[in-house]
Amino acid sequence: MHRAVILHGMPSKEEYYDPSEDAPSNAHWLPWLQHELLLRNVLAQTPEMPLPFAPNYDQWKDEFERQRVDENTILVGHSCGAGFLVRWLSEADTRVKKVVLVAPWLDPEREIGRFFDFTINSEMDKKVNDGIDVVYSTNDSDDTHKSLHLLRDHLPAARYHEFVNYGHFCLGDMGTREFPELLEICIPQKDNV
Repeated sequence: MHRAVILHGMPSKEEYYDPSEDAPSNAHWLPWLQHELLLRNVLAQTPEMPLPFAPNYDQWKDEFERQRVDENTILVGHSCGAGFLVRWLSEADTRVKKVVLVAPWLDPEREIGRFFDFTINSEMDKKVNDGIDVVYSTNDSDDTHKSLHLLRDHLPAARYHEFVNYGHFCLGDMGTREFPELLEICIPQKDNV
């Protein structure tokens, strides 16, 4: 059976503790993508990472590794969640089906401590059967564009998908929770899972 793990990004502490806001795993397009993958017989999970406003790599790794991840798993990460997947795949000895990084953020200014103290494995793509896709927007933050340049330097074989004016791919930037272009990247229509 095919599976998917969809990782959220790093909200602010205020956003995280605001009862009127969605939990990070239910924010933006994540629940829509999860549902669409389920409809295509892909068992999709959106785990909640511990204290996402102050991420600790070891704690995130422990929570993430509760998921069954193998050569049949699609990994999708948004922002800090995408950066986490880059580190995890750089360090782990695991093969996966596909990796999709949406607005990947690697904290190039080192604002959150040691979460991204690692070297990108330039051969990471050899651990991914169907390749790595990187989704980015022309009007995202400078930090995200710096992260994108780091990825291009280390992962030139990845497929890069440019979107115009999607911001950081958050609900406020996109104006919708639906993201059909991302679904097509995750599971091209020609590929029946």
